[in-house]
Parts: sequence; C-alpha cells; structure tokens
Amino acid sequence: MGRTSVSQVKAVNVEIQVVLGRSTLPMQQLLRMGRGAVIPLDTQVNDEVWILANNHPIARGEIQINDEKISIAVTREANVYDFMAGGQ
Repeated sequence: MGRTSVSQVKAVNVEIQVVLGRSTLPMQQLLRMGRGAVIPLDTQVNDEVWILANNHPIARGEIQINDEKISIAVTREANVYDFMAGGQ
C-alpha cells in the first residue's frame, strides 16, 4: 500500500511560478506595447519574490545568479493574505 501512494504522489504535476513584481497599466497603454516593451514593476532589486504552486502562494524567495543561470532560493513561508493585498 505504501508504494502505491508514493507513486501516485510522484504522478501529480505542480506548476511553479515566480512573481517578480506587479504593475497596473491602463488597457490603452497595454495594447500599444510591442516587442521589447519594458513594464515597470513595484519592486526593488533586493526585494523578495513570490513563489506560487498552482497559483497559490507557498513561499518567498530571493533571486540568485550564478554564471549564466538564474535560480530562486526559498527564504521563508508565504503569507497568503499579504499576497492577496499586494504586500511585500
């Protein structure tokens, strides 16, 4: 029975997203944007990022760059209410 439940867990797909920041734009401005457009975000360079699993905030993290690879180091548990309020 233990092997069946472990194999079932391994078969579950989880979509992981990292939210770098947020921005509010008028629809007119969004429609005028083309390739290479820059969208200003509400975060600073050293701010923590949000880590989501299936669109649900699970952790906070920080961006790490080593050579040419970008990764996220988990720093703490996420507060769902802060995420919904747009908090840092």
